[in-house]
Amino acid sequence: MKYISFFIICLAVISCSNDPSNSNLESQLDELFANEFSQEEPGGSVLVKKGDKIVFMKSYGLANLETKEKITENTIFNTGSISKTFVSNGILILNERDSLSLDDKLSKYFDDFNNTELASKVTIKHMLSHTSGLPDMREVEDNYDFYLTAKDKENFEPLKHADSLNFEPGTKFQYSNPSYNGLALIIEQIANEPWQQFIEDNIFKPSGMNDSKITNGSYPESGVAHGYSNFYKEGDSTYYGAYYEYDYGEVPTFAAAGNGGVWSSILDLAKYEAAIQKNVFLSQEMIKESRTAFHPENWSHTLNPFVGYSWFTGEQKLFKSQSNFEVDFVYHNGSQGGFKAFYVTIPEKDILVVGLFNRPLSDFRKLLLDSITLLEKNNWLEKY
Repeated sequence: MKYISFFIICLAVISCSNDPSNSNLESQLDELFANEFSQEEPGGSVLVKKGDKIVFMKSYGLANLETKEKITENTIFNTGSISKTFVSNGILILNERDSLSLDDKLSKYFDDFNNTELASKVTIKHMLSHTSGLPDMREVEDNYDFYLTAKDKENFEPLKHADSLNFEPGTKFQYSNPSYNGLALIIEQIANEPWQQFIEDNIFKPSGMNDSKITNGSYPESGVAHGYSNFYKEGDSTYYGAYYEYDYGEVPTFAAAGNGGVWSSILDLAKYEAAIQKNVFLSQEMIKESRTAFHPENWSHTLNPFVGYSWFTGEQKLFKSQSNFEVDFVYHNGSQGGFKAFYVTIPEKDILVVGLFNRPLSDFRKLLLDSITLLEKNNWLEKY
């Protein structure tokens, strides 16, 4: 039995079966999610695709509480950290054009680090795989609003003042948001244009992602979900009440940075995955490398490597499933303001599962375990 991380299981909750015509499972999943979302509150969209066929697609709730606009499969949401996969692919496009090397040192692109030796140890490959050891010098907890609306330069600048690394590059995993701000800035240096424009021209357009946008001085004006939250804090206590907008309204810089700037719909993300599978903007070899766990020679962590170039590969042992299924996952999640998102592929089943939401879920763990029970009950995760 393979150990699947808690997070992978989170993503696998609404995946597909060997029988994409299984209407019984579809109705069970619909009932499960319909019980989670009220049609008069924020909700989300879910898509399950097997091969070229969409086998489950449903939207729940409201995109905008003020206008009562309903969420549809075309509604765009902020995808949070799923944006990192676009930045990563932008870097890989430049690599295949010989405009950069994944072994380039950070110091090649930033000569203003206080500790120049530090910058000379970290490579682009380390940054892509969250193995750089770069400390997150941002004071996010003390200045959360600033960093949620800051652009790449402001997010990356504090790292330049680090005296040392958290660990030697390549030896461990440590998730790094500002590394992706740095990668976005590298794209801009090489392409001589905003990274947002580079991604639009080189990924969105060839993939047919016509509804997707990246915040850069303007907020998506139509067809966009607003993010909401319903929890409040008083001292050390948290309680739930009425929903309030938690996406900074139409602040132009909300989520504008490379660690979370992409806005998309479930249908456009399905087009994104189709373009990846068909090697529209990257070669088959590069895609395979990006979705294989990067294993540095000096790796010393107790866990096996489980991250490729932005993509998580499903080998992290954080949560032991109560089930006996064995499947491999490639995935990323997203969380920003009032937005939540997940994107998972199951390569051996040719399955894609996408979920975009504009509110928190009430009991995420229970919903996941109930969904897994449905999947197993309908034999959708059995090995061939």
